[in-house]
Parts: sequence; structure tokens; C-alpha cells
Amino acid sequence: MQLKFYKPTNELLRKYIEGYYFIQKGKISDPLHYRTFPNNYTIVTVMQNASLSQDNSKIMIRPSGKKGIYSNMVYRYNSPIEIFYEEPINELTIYFKPLGINFFIENTEMFFAQDHTKEIVFNPFADLKAEMHKILNLHDRKKQLEMLESYWLSKYIEKDISVMKDIIKDIEADGKIDDIAKKYNISRQYLNKLFQKNVGKSASEYRRIHRFRKSIAEKNEIKNLTELSHENLFYDQSHFIRDFRKLTDKTPKSFFRNVDADKEVVWLFI
Repeated sequence: MQLKFYKPTNELLRKYIEGYYFIQKGKISDPLHYRTFPNNYTIVTVMQNASLSQDNSKIMIRPSGKKGIYSNMVYRYNSPIEIFYEEPINELTIYFKPLGINFFIENTEMFFAQDHTKEIVFNPFADLKAEMHKILNLHDRKKQLEMLESYWLSKYIEKDISVMKDIIKDIEADGKIDDIAKKYNISRQYLNKLFQKNVGKSASEYRRIHRFRKSIAEKNEIKNLTELSHENLFYDQSHFIRDFRKLTDKTPKSFFRNVDADKEVVWLFI
């Protein structure tokens, strides 16, 4: 399936949102059945006249006789999620960067505290359903994007979470978690509490997924798996393969053979 991933045009939104894509009912003929792999984004999906059921690593999406907007959030998964559409629907999906959603929702803890293996209904604003309905009813993609960006700009909240940003930079640079905690004069337990509150996962989990995603992004520049593992701060190739298996259920060779790593949205179609 050809899927266009749109980057925000607004400079402020680009700081917090990686991008969005649309699925349009009647425009897709390919079967919609794929696996998606762990990342550190917070993903919000808005669907029109559809229902969703989730059980751990499987999501089923069906047309619904009940008209209206359904929206959900996925913030954490450590193994592939298999997604199956009974038939294509009208859908909009937004990828918020790590920490990004905190600048649009006052209390993200109410979402991050929920069981990530079950469906999480996302409806933090009184006008979300009505505005998303208007956007999905438009047939002009440019107008859809303009309206979508205008909506999220209206929800922007100025916050100072610069310390959390610095901690994430240290984690991405592969600093030891105990050393990072000492740097900020906090305990390891409190550091993980901050991660759970602001990102929805532990610091070690965030780092493991960051390494994995960085290795995907650099695959075309570094052909040798040993070099790829070293460049992405894995201890050795066996460590690289072990983490890859945990996150994809595949070896790196099998993964890269079957998945187009050049896409912004990395899916394995079934």
C-alpha cells in the first residue's frame, strides 16, 4: 500500500509532531493487514464510523453501524502489533515525538497510567470528535492538513520540561542510567517515575527502542551488521540480534529483507 506521510508545515508543530498520514475509504484496494514495530512516539488514531478492539499484540478494526468518531492512543509496545482492517475506513493517524503530546494535553498521566496492552480511548477535548469529523469529511488534502494543524495549534500549552528533555538526550547518548540519575541528583527509581509520567515507559525501555530505531534509520548507510550494531551502541553483534528479536520477532537480516526501512512508517505487510 502506498502511504504518504506528511510532516507539519508549522514550525512550532514540527518540534512536537513527527507527522501524520491518512487512510481514505474507497481509495485503497490492497488488503490492510500489517505488523508495526516498537517506537518511542505517542500515536493517536482517529477513525470515522469504525470500531476497534485490542488484545495485547493484535488490533482489529471494523466498520461500525454506529456513526461517529472513535479515537485511541498507543504509547507503549515492546513487540510487534498486528493490525487488521476488515475493510478500509476513513482514518487519520498522528505521530507525536517523545514528550510532544505533553505540550497539548495538561495531564498525560491519565493516559500513561492505563494498561498499554488494552485499547486506550483518546478523547481529551470536548471539541475533538466534532473537529476530526469535519477534517475526515473533507476531500481536499491541503485543506485537511491546514485544518488539522490549526486545531493542534489551538491546543498548544506552553510548558517548561527542559530537564526532562535533557535527560532524554543523555539516555539517547547511551549514558548509564545510574550516572544520569546522579547527574540530576535524583534516584534511579525517581528517574523512571519521571519517564513513566512524561513518556509512558521506563528509561531502559526507551533507550532500547531508540537504539533499535536508530539502527533502522542508518541501515542503508551501514551495510555490515557488526558495524551497524557498534554504531548504535550495542555491546556486540549478539546483543544487537537479541534486542532485535525481542522488538521484531525477527533477526536483523530477516527484518531488513522483508521491510522497507526507507519509509517513515515502517510496516511489514501480511
